[in-house]
Amino acid sequence: MLFSLIPVLLCSQFFGAFANPIIQSHGHGRKSCTVLAKGKNKDDVPNILKAFKECGNGGTVVFPQHESYWIAQRFNPVVKDVTIEWRGQWTFSDNLSYWRNHSYTVPFQNHRAGFALSGDGIRIDGYGTGGIHGNGDLWYSDEAGTTREGRPMPLVFWNVSDVQVKNFFVKDPQLWAVNIMNGTNMEFENILVNATSTKAPWGTNWVGNTDGFDTMDANNISLTNFYYQGGDDCIAIKPRSYNIHVRNATCHGGNGMAIGSLGQYLEDNSVVNVTIDDVKILRYNEDMHNSAYIKTWVGALVPQKGYESEYKPRGGGWGIVSNITFSNFWIQGADAPPSITQDNGNNGSFSGTSKMLISDVRFVNFTGYLHNKNTMGGVSCSMANPCFGISYENVHLKNGENGTENVGGSCKYIAEGGVHGLKGSGC
Repeated sequence: MLFSLIPVLLCSQFFGAFANPIIQSHGHGRKSCTVLAKGKNKDDVPNILKAFKECGNGGTVVFPQHESYWIAQRFNPVVKDVTIEWRGQWTFSDNLSYWRNHSYTVPFQNHRAGFALSGDGIRIDGYGTGGIHGNGDLWYSDEAGTTREGRPMPLVFWNVSDVQVKNFFVKDPQLWAVNIMNGTNMEFENILVNATSTKAPWGTNWVGNTDGFDTMDANNISLTNFYYQGGDDCIAIKPRSYNIHVRNATCHGGNGMAIGSLGQYLEDNSVVNVTIDDVKILRYNEDMHNSAYIKTWVGALVPQKGYESEYKPRGGGWGIVSNITFSNFWIQGADAPPSITQDNGNNGSFSGTSKMLISDVRFVNFTGYLHNKNTMGGVSCSMANPCFGISYENVHLKNGENGTENVGGSCKYIAEGGVHGLKGSGC
């Protein structure tokens, strides 16, 4: 699926009305632009755009530590060979009405984006102090657990290549925190995402749809040392993601590690060569639903309710999911064991019809305990494309912290001998 972000129009009057960034020249013709915040909730986007215009092509853009920037409008700078010293914090404005009505439209699942960064050769370092505050708690309280159309993603990498991001945080994202949409050769290290509702009653999830890290139309992506607290997918690998490698991640609450949203649209939805290794899955606020799972849609267009399907029939997408490894997981209280299901979007009439073919998937070294579950796994695939090469290796999960070890599971719509290491109905 092709995506388009409506271009930002840079008006010269923006720049004349405010103080310009501090611009310094360095050796070899490289410029450095330092942006100082205006304070008092005045819009800093015009000065940020000016800095990217002056120094975003072969230069350095600096957001000093202790500076707090107010982001009051959408924007999409396009840069090349730029270093961003991001020590300060950007905070999205509290004007929910503006963001609902003016954020960029992202057709996939009818979402929005507030800030999108495009270009090649991008190096971002937050130095442990820099990042984005999405002001998401306002959205969580406004919606009280029922996500509505219009919440913007705070950090979208759109049409990028050769990107490095390290020592960076996203606090209280309005929607998905870090989203790659058409990215190649990207490295992320020491990334923290925390979506916390201060007003949600204990045991309720008001931070749904706050995925930590998502990939789509992405190739050669690495993520090392990642911490997530929230109420949805910790990491979600979405359509046309290839060569994705995650190592050392902690998921505190939410849906665990996902390869999902595949087959929702009538297009290729393949995901190939993914490794997710050394992961802690920790229950929080009674919303630790999954541990590691693969999810695809049914193989027919089925009427849907909800804005994420634009209230239209969805399903019927095709492709392969192959060479996937989830390894070395410590699980503390997740609701579900490692699993595969291919009936997303079903209305009860299309079970087992998925056009996605899943093969060569390994769940390796899973230890810990589940929350009142006595199975070690589950695989439900497709009559049209029975899955094969599914392996459960050294999976030892208990039913409760002090419970007995779970044994067995269930299998459905699999090729003969297609699942190894899991015994039970259909396996």
